[in-house]
Amino acid sequence: MPTTPKPTTSAAAKVFEVLRLEADAIERTTDRLSEDKISEALRLLSSCTGKIIVTGVGKSGVIAEKIAQTFTSTGTMAVYLAASDALHGGLGIATGDDVAIALTNSGETDEIVAILPTLKDRGVPVIAIVGNINSTLAKQSDVVLDASVDTEACPLNLAPTTSTTVALAIGDALAMALMEMKGLTAEQFAINHPAGQLGKRLTVRVADLMHAGADISPGARWLDVVKAISQHSLGAVNVTDTGRLIGIVTDGDLRRTIERTAPNALDSLTASDMMTSEPVTASPDMLAFDALRLMEDRPSQISVLPVVDANENCVGLLRLHDIVRSGL
Repeated sequence: MPTTPKPTTSAAAKVFEVLRLEADAIERTTDRLSEDKISEALRLLSSCTGKIIVTGVGKSGVIAEKIAQTFTSTGTMAVYLAASDALHGGLGIATGDDVAIALTNSGETDEIVAILPTLKDRGVPVIAIVGNINSTLAKQSDVVLDASVDTEACPLNLAPTTSTTVALAIGDALAMALMEMKGLTAEQFAINHPAGQLGKRLTVRVADLMHAGADISPGARWLDVVKAISQHSLGAVNVTDTGRLIGIVTDGDLRRTIERTAPNALDSLTASDMMTSEPVTASPDMLAFDALRLMEDRPSQISVLPVVDANENCVGLLRLHDIVRSGL
């Protein structure tokens, strides 16, 4: 059985060397890139009325796909089109309203060069992120962004490493600049990320998580209060009078009241004797994340909130458990 090589100090040092090499390559890219060309690329992208088509082959294709996803998630419609697929019908998605971004280090990748005539015939402007500014791709593109590197991080100077890092950085920079130009807000960003924590924090509202119907009248007997809390399994019930909230009885309120009441006086207890008056409340339109902060950012945390609408009618009960379970 062959033995697994163990990391050595020199191998660990190589990791740091590669990180510094790639960081330095990105730093040098800022000197190589022309502000005029960046401005022209952003003009084409911001004025695009169709979609951005990002294309590449191999490792450059992987980077192209990531760049397309970054554009899409930050408010600019983009698609990844593998250049090899483009040659076999994929070019059907390209129209004169689109803008293409082509990635290749050499600028001579056969599949990329082969799709250029069709893109030109359809009036699709081409932005090249290319390592060779004298290449065929560079000569036939509308805007050339210099992504050249002095050396790859690969010890053999063969595997695409530094070059793909620089290409990705340029793509990310274009997407971020375009996002800022379009004035994308955090709320708009969240709409495109509904499953992520940020998206949920900016979109999920109290009305989406609250429970309706956990109400009891102020004159309800203590046993009725116990039954109501058990029936709804929410750890509390709202105390309402003609639909208006006047208090809340939690498991804790119930327990503390019973503990301090003599056994022969239990039958006289009502919900109004047990409830917390003027409790902290939430509105149905409040962001659930804000309700969470309302529960936790206080000297004594609370685990349930009555929900009251704009007309001061009690419409539900929100539990801390429901907010946490939602992924916030």
